[in-house]
Amino acid sequence: MNEVVLGHVLAREKDGWDARNDWNDVLSGGEKQRIAMARLIYHKPKYAILDECTSAVSVDVEGHLYSYMKSIGITLITVSHRDTLWKYHDYLLKFKGDRQYEFGPMPEDRKRN
Repeated sequence: MNEVVLGHVLAREKDGWDARNDWNDVLSGGEKQRIAMARLIYHKPKYAILDECTSAVSVDVEGHLYSYMKSIGITLITVSHRDTLWKYHDYLLKFKGDRQYEFGPMPEDRKRN
């Protein structure tokens, strides 16, 4: 929980790990996304396809999550509108509309966000 910046959730629940709640009502959007990341980190798959998985998370927490997942060997495939995630990837697939797309190595200038 601390790795996904959710240690405070356990602290605020009177029963800690034994708390039973409707998490849709208790957790914010960003907290729900970080719970999903905690599950991903716990299972440590070889590959993860992440679709707008940090849209409700701050950029600094997003960076921590992506850096950590890469450091434990998870290959990340991300669908996102956030260019702040580009620096965690080696390739970019960009859809341009009308069946047009670009695919190739991530340009160096886009890895410096």
